Amino acid sequence: MQKIQQLKEQTVGMDAEALIKFLGAAYAQETVFSTSFGVEDQVLTDMISKAGSLSFKIFTLDTGRLFPETYTVWNRTVDKYKLKIAAYYPNTGRVEELLTEKGPLSFYNSLEDRQQCCHIRKIEPLKRAIQGYKVWVTGLRAEQSINRENMDWIEWDSSNQIIKVHPLFTWTLHDVDKYLKKKNVPYNALYDKGFPSIGCQPCTRAVREGEDFRSGRWWWEDTSKKECGLHITTK
Repeated sequence: MQKIQQLKEQTVGMDAEALIKFLGAAYAQETVFSTSFGVEDQVLTDMISKAGSLSFKIFTLDTGRLFPETYTVWNRTVDKYKLKIAAYYPNTGRVEELLTEKGPLSFYNSLEDRQQCCHIRKIEPLKRAIQGYKVWVTGLRAEQSINRENMDWIEWDSSNQIIKVHPLFTWTLHDVDKYLKKKNVPYNALYDKGFPSIGCQPCTRAVREGEDFRSGRWWWEDTSKKECGLHITTK
């Protein structure tokens, strides 16, 4: 896609902070940043807050099944950076229908049931959150999973008709950790307890020594399918 190629040529060699500033200048109010308050997103929030008067819209998806520690770091983030973070919630009727029909733990039953839950709690609210925007900034890194290694730092999301930009795409978890500590960035307390990737409470456990980065997410499933659907991109 010509637009993606042009944007890559304009930003090649930029570090994460420079890329964020470029987007703020080139796309102004057309850029949206999604945060789950994971460590990568906290790094980007810190960079965005220090970039000056960027008019990025920042939002989060509250699935209704988050860890208490996630709400704590959410509150600490708002207090520290004085940023407005828009909250998007699942459609109440859809959640009520799902739990009435299948109960509160249906996502353990099959991949299809888990994907249904993710769609209701994440995908539909996401589509509302990014509607009307041209650029979606995320905290994705290449080393997080096999699927993400096949992505690129700038790509076209055909399902959502939006340009996705991943400023930390080439960063390692060590790079993220170093930035957090050096810049005194607030982060989820679960990170220090073996949770490098944190989602909904019933679907996330600590990662054991020697396990893959995302092995704690949907641990009962095939490791090749560990995505909720937010970041399945077609170039």
